Amino acid sequence: MNSLPSLRALQVFEAVGRFGGIVEAAKRLGISAGAVSQQMKLLEDTLGLSLTLKVGKRIRLTAAGQRYHDSCAAAFESLRIAQVEVERSKNASNLRISALPSLLSDWLAPHIYAWQDEHPELNLFLDGSHAEPSPEGYDIDFRFTYGDYVATENAIELFRDCVVPVCSPWLLRPDVLLNKPADLLAYPLLSIDWLPKFASPPSWRDWFKAQQVDCESIRDGYRVYSLSAMAIQAALAGQGVVLAQYSMVADALSDGRLIRPFARALPLPSAYFLVGAKGAFDKAHCRDFHRWIVARGREQMVINQRLLA
Repeated sequence: MNSLPSLRALQVFEAVGRFGGIVEAAKRLGISAGAVSQQMKLLEDTLGLSLTLKVGKRIRLTAAGQRYHDSCAAAFESLRIAQVEVERSKNASNLRISALPSLLSDWLAPHIYAWQDEHPELNLFLDGSHAEPSPEGYDIDFRFTYGDYVATENAIELFRDCVVPVCSPWLLRPDVLLNKPADLLAYPLLSIDWLPKFASPPSWRDWFKAQQVDCESIRDGYRVYSLSAMAIQAALAGQGVVLAQYSMVADALSDGRLIRPFARALPLPSAYFLVGAKGAFDKAHCRDFHRWIVARGREQMVINQRLLA
């Protein structure tokens, strides 16, 4: 077969499979049952293959029909998503942001909400993802990411974070006083491991060695999280002590949900970067947001540098 079947026939077939029959598909598509049957016959004639079989008064997909439907359904879902993105891109009041999940939930989102409060006419679309968007794509305005980027016209270093030990005040035991860093060894230590996507933040071994504490007996794999936000939530739930990015726990520290038993911090190996998509700076609200969020990043950098001093 050198050409694809009729797009209309494929659309009808996808509806038949999704809604479980000809009559229901006809209702959803707003056409007659006869028109659905005609399109189904056209598709089967084109393919040279039966896609359905009758079971009593109903029809169901054959094994080959089900496999073909799975592929058709995925294709139509991609088309529906693409259409939504096109509609979004035409709306000048949209601000579309992609960011690493933990950075988005624990640092970026509160700042963005404050920005939107000052610009209530804007629509926000927030995508938490490790996948880097295509630089030629139209689906995002800004990407917040991490790593060894080179600053360019569209990419700027936002801030370099640092990690500090934090835990819930409910975790502390009266029989274990935290007078020196070595005392943390008596508590469960939660770890964060970003490999292989990114170089992981400083480990507990790194932190204890920086405090000149013998940590040969430390248990490396007690509880290891791939997302910083998950590890921080575990600490909030009293599951242990975590070396958390300060930017992501500052609010919880200020309101007492977390405490910092020791103030000693270690820097992350790389920085967070803000990357503007092609064409983003053509829009006034994107330029304004860029200036505003870069200023927030500079403020965070000053705080982190004080912790490392």
